[in-house]
Amino acid sequence: MLILVTLVMLNLWAIPADEVLSPNINILEELEKITTMEKRMKSMENETERLKTENEEQAKELKILHETTVDTKIKMDELMKLNQAPKVAFSASLLTSFGPQSVGPFFNGLHTLIYKHVFLNAGNAYDPNTGIFTAPVRGAYAFRVFSKASGHINRAVTAGLFKNDQHIISTHGHQASGFISSSNGVSLLLEEGDKVKEINLSKTGSTADPAYHCKTNSLGSHAFTSRTLTIK
Repeated sequence: MLILVTLVMLNLWAIPADEVLSPNINILEELEKITTMEKRMKSMENETERLKTENEEQAKELKILHETTVDTKIKMDELMKLNQAPKVAFSASLLTSFGPQSVGPFFNGLHTLIYKHVFLNAGNAYDPNTGIFTAPVRGAYAFRVFSKASGHINRAVTAGLFKNDQHIISTHGHQASGFISSSNGVSLLLEEGDKVKEINLSKTGSTADPAYHCKTNSLGSHAFTSRTLTIK
């Protein structure tokens, strides 16, 4: 038995050293390769995470840019719509010729004041033949009525602004002497085709237009003007 053990030990010592150690050397190399691959994978994971964060930030920036672009386009469309919309404004006096003249009095009821001398009629929405303003498009319009007259104990200066057949506002003045002044104004939302006119509401007063087209009502002046505020 002793002889057999001795022979086995002698046989082991007879194996070259490189053959005994080579498996250990290969394992170390593989471990080094694995470690290198792990480092590369970790680096790739970090790079992937960085790119993901960067993409998310870019996505947020693109979303903000898109929203800004849409908002800008909406505003540009609104500006283009306003620019393309008809410009509407008018101002007129009662009579077309110079010198003192009068219209009325109107004892038989209400009478539309027809301003025949047109200073401005942008958009041709005011008809000097009928005294009626017709809204060309839906929108907000501003109207102003001004009155100035000589005072008279038996005469008043009264006129009303009507939208279609609805009485909206009035101007009124009455005193025995001196000068009467009054004014009023209103902004109206009109639909296309709505009509606005001014009606003399005084049955005792004459509507006159002295020299230089002063736009007179009852021996004084009366103005009817309008302009567009917005078109929608």
